[in-house]
Amino acid sequence: MTDLTVLVVGSGGREHALARAIAADPGVAAVHVAPGNPGTWHSWPHHDVDATDGRAVAALAAGIGADLVVVGPEAPLVAGVADAVRAAGIACFGPSAEAAQLEGSKQFAKDVMAAAGVPTAASRFCRTPDEVAAALTALGSPYVVKQDGLAAGKGVIVTGDRAAAMAHAAACGDVVVEEYLDGPEVSLFVITDGTVALPLQPAQDFKRVGDGDSGPNTGGMGAYTPLPWAPAGLVDAVMERVVVPTLAEMTRRGTPFAGLLYVGLALTSRGMRVVEYNARFGDPETQAILPLLTSPLGQVLYAAATGRLAEVGPLSWRDEAAVIVVAAAEGYPGTPTTGGTITGPRLYESADNVHVIHAGTALDGDTLVAAGGRVLGVVATGQTLTQARDDAYAALAALDFPTGLWRTDIAAKAAAGLIPPVTSL
Repeated sequence: MTDLTVLVVGSGGREHALARAIAADPGVAAVHVAPGNPGTWHSWPHHDVDATDGRAVAALAAGIGADLVVVGPEAPLVAGVADAVRAAGIACFGPSAEAAQLEGSKQFAKDVMAAAGVPTAASRFCRTPDEVAAALTALGSPYVVKQDGLAAGKGVIVTGDRAAAMAHAAACGDVVVEEYLDGPEVSLFVITDGTVALPLQPAQDFKRVGDGDSGPNTGGMGAYTPLPWAPAGLVDAVMERVVVPTLAEMTRRGTPFAGLLYVGLALTSRGMRVVEYNARFGDPETQAILPLLTSPLGQVLYAAATGRLAEVGPLSWRDEAAVIVVAAAEGYPGTPTTGGTITGPRLYESADNVHVIHAGTALDGDTLVAAGGRVLGVVATGQTLTQARDDAYAALAALDFPTGLWRTDIAAKAAAGLIPPVTSL
C-alpha cells in the first residue's frame, strides 16, 4: 500500500528516529506523532495523548485516518495498546500484550527460551532474599541481577559486590539472577509478522554511563553499526538458533509474536548466548541502524502489521557506517538535572551526514531545555566508523549544553580495530 498515513506513538529518541525513517519512505503520505517531543513537533503534526491508553490511541488513529500505527515504547505494548488499535480495525506494528511479555517479564522470556531450546545464561527466578542469596552462591561472581518487570533498561546490576547485588534485588522485588556472560554484546532487531522474519543490521550499544564501561547501567549511551569484528554468518546463526524457534514457540503457546523482536546477544567464549529479548526497537541502536536502511520502512512495517511480510524480501542497506552519541543530563542514571538550556546548530535540521535525535527535551518558551535523563543523540554516517564517530563528536562539541554529559569512547575500539574478531558462534 502507498500513500500511507502513519501514527508513531511515543515521545523518546526511538520514536523520533522511527518517524524520521518512515517519513523518508516515498510510499508514506503523512506522519503524525503522539505525543512526540520538540524534535518531532518541528517536522510533523503532533497530538497530546496518553501513550498507554489503548482506547485513546485507537480513537486518535481513527480520527486522523491512520492506515498504520507504530507503537514505539515497551510500556504501551505491555499495556495492550496494539490490541486496542487492532480491535478498532487499524493495522498496528507491535505485539499483543500477551506476546509483549517477552520483554515485560524476564522469567517469561526465560521460559520461552528453555522451551524453544535457545542458548542463554543459566538463571534462577527469585522472590525472597533467601532465594536471591542461594542463587548468587550457585551462579557465582560477577553477580547479575535483573528486575523481572519493565525497568526502562535500568533494572540490571552487574557487580562483584555481593551486598550491592542483594540490595538491588531487594529494591526490585521479583528478580532473575543469572550467570555472568563474557564476550562482546550484539543487538539484532528482527521485523516479523509472526511467521516471516526479516533481520536488520546488527549493532552494538554502550550500557554503562562512563568511559571504559564504568559506572552504573543506563538505557544506553551510544551505539554503532556495522560491527567489523563480528563473525561471518552471525545473522544467519541468530535467525536459525534463536529467532525461528522463538517465534515457533510463541505460536505454539497461542500468542504469536508480530512486531519487532529485539535479540540481545553475548558472543561468549562458550558460544552465542541470548542476554534478553525486547518487544520493540531498541534505543539507542535504532538511531544508528535506520539511517543506513534503504528499504522503505513505512511499507515494510505495514506489510508486517498486515501479515504480508513475505512479499517484501530481504532488506537493503547503504554500505556505510553510523554512530550515535547520547547526551544525557547531569545525574543520570540517578536523578537527572532538568531545565538546562541547549543551543547550537543542527538541533532541528539535518546538515550533511549529521542529525540530532531528541529524547528528553522540552520547550521553555522558545528555549530548548533538558527534561529527562537521556536528552538527545547526535547521529552521523560515514564511509568508515572513524569518519562517522569523528563527525558525531564534532557536532556534539558544537552544541552548548552546560548540564549535559556524554561518553567520549563510543565506537572508539571498533573504529581503531581493537576488538578482536569473534570467530566462533
